[in-house]
Amino acid sequence: MYSYKELIEKVRQYFSDEHFTGTPAELYKPIEYTLTDGGKRIRPVLMLAATQMFDGDIDDARYAAIGIETFHNFTLLHDDLMDKSPLRRGKPTVYKKWDENTAILSGDAMNTLAWHYFLKNNNRKLPEILKTFEKTSMEICEGQQYDMNFENRTDVTIAEYMEMIRLKTAVLLGCALKIGALYGNATEEEVDNIYSFGINIGLAFQLRDDLLDAYGDVATFGKQTGTDIKDNKKTYLFLLAIQKADDSTRQRLPELFNTTPIDPSAKIQEVLDIYARLDIKKDVEDAIADLHHKAKENLDNIKRPEANKQALVEIAQQLLNRKL
Repeated sequence: MYSYKELIEKVRQYFSDEHFTGTPAELYKPIEYTLTDGGKRIRPVLMLAATQMFDGDIDDARYAAIGIETFHNFTLLHDDLMDKSPLRRGKPTVYKKWDENTAILSGDAMNTLAWHYFLKNNNRKLPEILKTFEKTSMEICEGQQYDMNFENRTDVTIAEYMEMIRLKTAVLLGCALKIGALYGNATEEEVDNIYSFGINIGLAFQLRDDLLDAYGDVATFGKQTGTDIKDNKKTYLFLLAIQKADDSTRQRLPELFNTTPIDPSAKIQEVLDIYARLDIKKDVEDAIADLHHKAKENLDNIKRPEANKQALVEIAQQLLNRKL
């Protein structure tokens, strides 16, 4: 069994063996910039961890692992453009380094490239693997649209928000694990449990991301903090604050989230002060812990040796223990 660190090295090697260059250079240079940048590469590592958990050969999942990371990075190019995010992994985002049209077109090319990699491995379960990936791809688009819709709504509920982040974030982690399990010839029940594990870890991961956006250090987080508040995004923190607030605060928060000041720093600080007064950070930490517990139950339901699960346990801990 490969450890978490060894799986990271495997994925790094897979990517270093690939060449993301081509002509016209204006199309391919942003792809190379993005895919050779590194990042956590959590999704391909999850896929390989699931494959080995069910006693499969991780090299069988090699191209699907590259494909799912390529797809994930395609979504980031477009997300950064939609959100006008200047930084990703501590570096200028593609639309900032080049321009908006480049981010759109190179992102589209990366989406196509992802399918190319999935099709490179003619595994007997390829139809089910592709069906899983296709369903997930559409769900992510649906989640992104809900996220955009929520910016213009004043009645978003916590349940709606959790469904949005399930679609936008969690399903891709679940997809990576499910495909890895399929490469490992897992049973249907095992596939269902590993997918649910990914969903619960993905939800917790996004709630941690919400916390980091509000409270994280830019150098550690790798992108600008306070952008959710600046961009009026109704995150879990905001919705929980609305639920817990007294009448005057419940009126003030939407007022703040309906403004776009020239200098957003005062707005961000006032919102953070409200969160502190309502003890929102602790409540979000508790929600993350609850989702982590559910994920552990999903993993416990899979009757495989604990040694087979160790890499997944380590990955989950890394995802959920990111520092503020």
